[in-house]
Amino acid sequence: MLAAFTFNTAENLPIGLLGLISVSLRVSLPAVGLLVTGYGVTVAVASLPLAHALRAVARRHVLTALLAVLVVSSLVAAPATSYWLLLVARLLTALAQALFWAVVGPVAVGLFAPQVRGRVVGALSVAGSLALVIGVPAGTWLGQHSGWRVPLALPAALGLISLVTIAALLPTSRPEEEPAAYGTVPDARRFGTVLAAGALSATGAFAGYTYIVKFLGDVSGFSPGTVSALLVAFGVACLAGVSITGALLDRFPQSALGTAVATQAVGMLGLYAAGTDPVAAVVFLVLMGGALGPVFMATQNAMLRCAPGRTDLALAANSGSYHAGIAAGAALGGLILPLAEVRGTFLAGGLLTLGACAVLLGGAVLLGGRVSARR
Repeated sequence: MLAAFTFNTAENLPIGLLGLISVSLRVSLPAVGLLVTGYGVTVAVASLPLAHALRAVARRHVLTALLAVLVVSSLVAAPATSYWLLLVARLLTALAQALFWAVVGPVAVGLFAPQVRGRVVGALSVAGSLALVIGVPAGTWLGQHSGWRVPLALPAALGLISLVTIAALLPTSRPEEEPAAYGTVPDARRFGTVLAAGALSATGAFAGYTYIVKFLGDVSGFSPGTVSALLVAFGVACLAGVSITGALLDRFPQSALGTAVATQAVGMLGLYAAGTDPVAAVVFLVLMGGALGPVFMATQNAMLRCAPGRTDLALAANSGSYHAGIAAGAALGGLILPLAEVRGTFLAGGLLTLGACAVLLGGAVLLGGRVSARR
């Protein structure tokens, strides 16, 4: 859980530090946004190949190595004096995260009975969501008071604690012999539907969320101090969403993803339509935050159920497709920003999220038709 918190914090820290990094390194705001895009592209491209290459290595050794990479890359990023060195350090962290989410799920849920695995996935997601509640807002506040380099160094300390703990305490076993090595109800069609919906949803979310600080300041008219508080509110909403969804995942595994994606669509389109009103902006921001974490959590849980083969490879494919969506969304937002201003990024994001809803609905209809045909 601490490692999940640290990786998610490291991934999203630049979102709250875009302006500071832009001024310090003398690069444009969209260029700094590419720190998010490059991260997502790396995770998207590397997740499945890394998971396949290391599929026979004991999970304790893999997780220890990944956390070591996180520590080193954070120590490289913090003192970086050029944009390109910072980008390289970010890509090193992304390589570690590319495999982390593929490995940690089966390891964690394999320690528990199948009927409570949804709650275990929920616990990991709560830890990851705390990055938005505590990590990113605290990093944003710290960056505003001491510069952007200090918050970028903090993941090194947290990663070191996780590294030592996992190296000392996690049992060593063959990956293919772990209890959660294979899906409980394999279904290749469901697997494909979840991958597509998750990628579309991530693209939509990060087309807008990457530039949320600019939206809240320019469109909604909030002061920088209020924006920091609203980022905390966004994170609290995300934490509440994953906490509630995690408690219900074992009972409603099929409907959890659709509900989260639909809520995200409402939040993003609401921000586009009514974001100039501060009260409405807060309401729709909370809705979006309440959905963002549960979407990825629900796709991860679905992979543990419907994986047509090894769950670590299915989770790697899911993480890769989701982060491909993050990269595409951040890039799309950067393209829209000079053309339609920041409100346009939320319109595009909301429409893409509606597309994810359509994919899930279509998959449910096809699944229903297949069940009827069997009868």
